[in-house]
Amino acid sequence: MIQHFLDYIAIERKYSPRTVEAYRDDLRDFCRFLDRTPEEYDPAGVDETDVKEWMLDLLEKQHQSPRSVKRKLSALRSFYKFFLRQGKVRKDITARVLPPKADKPLPVFFREEEMKAALEKEDTQHSTLNTQQSQRDNLIISLLYQTGMRQAELLGLTDADIDLQQGQIRIFGKRRKERIVPIGDALIAQIKQYQASRDTEIINHQSSISNQQSSIINQQFFPGLTKYSLYKIVRTRMGEVSTLKKHSPHVLRHTFATAMLDNGADIRTIQTLLGHASLSTTQVYTHTTFEQIKRVYMATHPRAKGNRKDEK
Repeated sequence: MIQHFLDYIAIERKYSPRTVEAYRDDLRDFCRFLDRTPEEYDPAGVDETDVKEWMLDLLEKQHQSPRSVKRKLSALRSFYKFFLRQGKVRKDITARVLPPKADKPLPVFFREEEMKAALEKEDTQHSTLNTQQSQRDNLIISLLYQTGMRQAELLGLTDADIDLQQGQIRIFGKRRKERIVPIGDALIAQIKQYQASRDTEIINHQSSISNQQSSIINQQFFPGLTKYSLYKIVRTRMGEVSTLKKHSPHVLRHTFATAMLDNGADIRTIQTLLGHASLSTTQVYTHTTFEQIKRVYMATHPRAKGNRKDEK
């Protein structure tokens, strides 16, 4: 029954493979708690108490964070709602179970001067990198910062998604939801330079004209780029200019949103560019910006707390 549900969210709901895998792991974890295999699991044979005891076990014995437990409960809730609609269970045993409260951490982001340094910095490994690879790494940083796309979205990017004449990129987000993000002239020039270098290298490695053409027209925009290699590129490049502990593609997405907000973009526009389904997801960036404002105020206003001089 679990596999039936996983097939449903993968095929009909078009969840990403990563999300489907997370749901599978969460449901298997619940089965292990009940001392049953996924094949033996019967949704009708479990009650609300089992769910509550599982959550307590996760929190108190396994020491998992409230946020992780909340995510696992969400997976189980989706599972029961699916079988409720199918008529295979009479009630949703998760409906009255409250998730643990979890503070939502504010997103971290690179400062403007750090991004400027990263984008202007000559590749420190240029002597050991070929021109095409160096151009690729520079473009990766620029794309993530200037479009706000997710890691998976960049990895799935194809040449057909980029319209240089219109100055825009078509991005397929979660559940294959499509959005269009505009790009500026400098980024367009950078893309053209990278494509020319990349396509020349591909043609040089192909033997037939038909293979050459299909490789260039239908290829992944960054051939051979993996999740691991992408993370390594961002970590190396941003680690050279930033003191943040975290240097990931997602931090560049946060940086994009924060920069847009700081420079006057309205929250609805940022929501559209990021591909957020809910405005509440985007609003976390307003809290980040306010924290910036507060720090500046406390550091610079003569009567602010922590900045007052003792009167003599």
